[in-house]
Amino acid sequence: MTDNRHNALGLSDEKVLEMFETMLLARRIDERMWLLNRAGKIPFVISCQGQEAAQVGAAFALDREKDYILPYYRDMGVVLTFGMTARDLMLSGFAKAEDPNSGGRQMPGHFGQRKNRIVTGSSPVTTQVPHAVGIALAGKMKGEDFITFTTFGEGSSNQGDFHEGANFAGVHKLPVIFMCENNKYAISVPIEKQLACKQVSDRAIGYGMPGFTVDGNDPLAVYEAVKAAADRARNGEGPTLIETVSYRLTPHSSDDDDRAYRDQDEVEEAKKLDSIFTFETYLREVGLLTDELKNEMEARMAKVIDEATEYAEQAPYADPEDALRYVYAD
Repeated sequence: MTDNRHNALGLSDEKVLEMFETMLLARRIDERMWLLNRAGKIPFVISCQGQEAAQVGAAFALDREKDYILPYYRDMGVVLTFGMTARDLMLSGFAKAEDPNSGGRQMPGHFGQRKNRIVTGSSPVTTQVPHAVGIALAGKMKGEDFITFTTFGEGSSNQGDFHEGANFAGVHKLPVIFMCENNKYAISVPIEKQLACKQVSDRAIGYGMPGFTVDGNDPLAVYEAVKAAADRARNGEGPTLIETVSYRLTPHSSDDDDRAYRDQDEVEEAKKLDSIFTFETYLREVGLLTDELKNEMEARMAKVIDEATEYAEQAPYADPEDALRYVYAD
């Protein structure tokens, strides 16, 4: 019997099973999207594989009724936790009119859904960081009780938007959590060619906030770090920088060939730490997950994803005239 870490963190047995199921759902939707792309049915995939633990662990530590999230393009686990559905994501993949993110106008990964407080992302990387800071500032000025949570890759932590946003949040002690999902590669550029410091979290001290690096393959470690950061923010103690270290298990996108810049043995080695397997092992060791329960989950997900795929494939495209909506004043 393994030590029961989740109960010590205040997580119920039901809650950690829900976390695992959300991670697995993100993986299965992602896998289906790659198949659809290779079959020529959807034009583009940008993958969450390898980062589900960080995404779901973090999102479960937030208040889904009031907090605002500003995810980056891989964050399928975050948006599923906050209320997006497999159908929503498939409508985006197929670029259909009902796509809640953009009405089929944007590439997949540009998440946005007002009812779930998922703030629309932009195509240039890292623009969501100053947006998160601005929303946190507005909340503080109005005396509202919410925090903002934003994610970005380690490549994005080298952009001016990150430094300006983090500096402003630190100066004004804003209730915002910056979470860097370090997957070791900014497209083809490895981490050692991106940073002169050892860890992304080393940058926090320059902005007057605490910085932590945690195992991005361990959803419980990420949950614990984000929960502590959320408590700090709600208590008026300002922002936190969290770095989750994992590995991107797929090429950068469906248009990328990662064999050009990384050894495939390295990828195979990283798969041994894949959170889908390591967290499943933990849940089995504490007696929560059985073959029967896992099979039930897989069957439930297959049905949901099949239905979502079928619905999105049959759904109508937007009218050509819709390309001009929201561009010019009516």
